[in-house]
Amino acid sequence: MNNCFIILAAGQSKRFKSNTPKQYISYKNKPILEHSIDRILESKLFKHIILVTNNKSHVKNKYLSKIKILKGGNERSDSSLIALKFAKKLKSKNVLIHDAARPNFTLNLIKKILSSLKKNNAVVPYINSNDSIKYNYKNFTYNLERKKAYLTQTPQGFKIKKLIKFAIANKDKVQDEASLFIKNNSKIKFIKGEINNNKITYLNDIKCIYSSYGLGFDVHRLVPGRDLYLGGVKIKSNLGTLGHSDGDPLLHAITDAILGACRKGDIGQKFSDNNKKFKNIRSTILLRKVINEIKEKNFFVNNLDINIITQTPKISTYKKKIIKSISDICEIPLNRINIKGKTTEKLGLIGKEKAIACEVITSVSNND
Repeated sequence: MNNCFIILAAGQSKRFKSNTPKQYISYKNKPILEHSIDRILESKLFKHIILVTNNKSHVKNKYLSKIKILKGGNERSDSSLIALKFAKKLKSKNVLIHDAARPNFTLNLIKKILSSLKKNNAVVPYINSNDSIKYNYKNFTYNLERKKAYLTQTPQGFKIKKLIKFAIANKDKVQDEASLFIKNNSKIKFIKGEINNNKITYLNDIKCIYSSYGLGFDVHRLVPGRDLYLGGVKIKSNLGTLGHSDGDPLLHAITDAILGACRKGDIGQKFSDNNKKFKNIRSTILLRKVINEIKEKNFFVNNLDINIITQTPKISTYKKKIIKSISDICEIPLNRINIKGKTTEKLGLIGKEKAIACEVITSVSNND
């Protein structure tokens, strides 16, 4: 199916009151608009992805070969029409239009919209209001029934042929594409949206409710005949770490620190060394599993401060590679990871090159 996903990110964000438009503000460790791009790329449900923005310089190079970037218009409806005309040239049949200011939609919602589009020209997600709703018209105030009041969300899905016809003929400002169908008395299929698919409008909308801290520590014996991994990077060494998995003490310490900060137990509880399926498993797999689990609960890692305690090898040679590896796994910027190489001045097992230890402290926040 020739599906196209359009992300609108050309707004001025006047209500956000920031020198940087909100779509480029960091949220859960990356710019708000990147959450939508990454999720849609991950879905592999769309042949084309179009980003409409007025500042291409904020878009990372990693996306340039994967998405089409268009310059936006003065109003949301202008930007939407620009993207629709381009999608038509691509011969797209179905198009989903999404506001970049909604970074928390799920792939399950995307799949429901696409499924409903098989039998409908327009599919719009909504939630009901928890508040009492009043409507003022010509100095008269009316009570509205909450169950019949829809708070519509994006992404909204459409058969492009009908939508572009309405968009071209439209001369008024509209807040979303569903408004065009309502204005033209055309049927919309409304489906249940997602409570967490909230729109970021004000600066306070992205403030975390709380942050917590976790401490991780791990030590492994160094032995011949084993590989040495640190932070997911294979280190050139005559000795490797003895362990049930690949014995990566740094990733084990990071995993424990994150689990501790999220109050999720410890690495031994989650990945027991009595379980054969974890025998020789890469610790990168285990940490990614933990990162995915905490993301589902709206936790994200703020930063990591790391001590690698070893007499050999010298950590400075591998520091950049290790930071890059951890950044990719934990989905945090490089500049939020700090690594320090320490020795024990040749004292004890570590000083005699018989063991290696790592300790980690992390800050984790929750956006619920």
